[in-house]
Amino acid sequence: MSQRDLNRHHVLKMVLESRLSLSEAARVLGVSHRQAKRLKKRLSEKGVAGLAHGNRGRSPMNKTSEELKSRVVALSKEKYEDFNDSHFWEMLLDVEGLEVSRETVRMIRRGEGIKPKVRRKPRKHYKRRDRKESAGLMMLWDGSPHRWFGEEYDPCCMMVAMDDAKGEPLSILFVEQEGSWPYLKTLERVVSQYGIPASVYQDRHSALSRNDDFWSIEEQLAGEQYPTQVGAALKALGIEAISALSPQAKGRVERLIRTLQDRLVALLRLHGVTTIEGASAYILESSFVEDFNRKFAVEPANTQSAWRKVPRTLDLHRVLSLQYEATVGNDNAVRFHGMVIDIEPGPNKRSYAGARVELRQILDGSWRVYYQDKLIATGPPTDIVEPIRARKRRKGVPAAHDAQWVYLASAPPQQDDTYRAKAYTAKGAVRRARPGRTIGATRIA
Repeated sequence: MSQRDLNRHHVLKMVLESRLSLSEAARVLGVSHRQAKRLKKRLSEKGVAGLAHGNRGRSPMNKTSEELKSRVVALSKEKYEDFNDSHFWEMLLDVEGLEVSRETVRMIRRGEGIKPKVRRKPRKHYKRRDRKESAGLMMLWDGSPHRWFGEEYDPCCMMVAMDDAKGEPLSILFVEQEGSWPYLKTLERVVSQYGIPASVYQDRHSALSRNDDFWSIEEQLAGEQYPTQVGAALKALGIEAISALSPQAKGRVERLIRTLQDRLVALLRLHGVTTIEGASAYILESSFVEDFNRKFAVEPANTQSAWRKVPRTLDLHRVLSLQYEATVGNDNAVRFHGMVIDIEPGPNKRSYAGARVELRQILDGSWRVYYQDKLIATGPPTDIVEPIRARKRRKGVPAAHDAQWVYLASAPPQQDDTYRAKAYTAKGAVRRARPGRTIGATRIA
């Protein structure tokens, strides 16, 4: 018997012995006079057992059956072994057709010794940045090197862009490593589908921000360093680039990536996806993004969209490309690190020999040659590699005062240890070439 039952027995026994009135007993027990009368009758007829609740000892009507528990445990340990509690519960409802509450699922898993997928740490105090009021006012993007296909596979990088106001993914792209081409490809997807955002919030990756301390004469006169390849594209589109100084500053995209690392890895394993191409196809063909937005996206404070339409006069392929410089030879051909692009005669059979031209490698790998903003030649596709900023030795120009983008991968192989090529760690971070080394006629800045 509980202490409450013992107290009831003691008070009602005093009523039966005429030592206490029934009205006073009702006030002491905190029940109505009618209920006190019923309890007195039960005690006199059934004794102490009459004070116990009628459902005591019975199984609750909503008790989870042992069969359901066994199935939940089996699915949790086998088919959905790498799903977290919430994600696993959603799969039980949507895929397996099991009507069970999330808390019940959590209690069953803990009872079987299945630990939570991520142990929550106490949060540090950071000042919250309010969301932008309208969609398109700010885009956040980042790359996430991770073992997306499981521990037995090599890591790759997921490029993700999200809208700050709505918190929904705008683009998810799987690539080998983070760099200029993945960011430009992500920007192309976003601009083509939604429009041009007003600003972009990003970290200080070398593909996004110049992290070197080299200033050319032109940069010193201009008072600012020339941007990176991605920075030049953002500037051409009129997008304000805002650099975060810590991961916490861009916490929304970091949390989005953490959620994707949790849910998307489990779904890719469930569907047997083990390649970059397969992962990209899964994102495009499945309803993953729509389901994700339905669960996690929020409504902006202002329903008026701030996405800016792409002007018809803007050559988006040229803007979103890798830019280099070259000089046309006397035979009216551009030779650029092993590639030769012939240039047809200009107006009135004009020769372009000796002219400084702009080379653009489009995102599909093909090449274009521009002179004074006019397209004068094209070239076949080649491999797309990460360009490096290097000092160039040119006649009459001190090497310390000139620099340009170099297509390093097409440089001829060296026989001695005169340079250290750039390399990528497993996490996709770029190690830039060592300053002071010479690559052919190029000196690394």
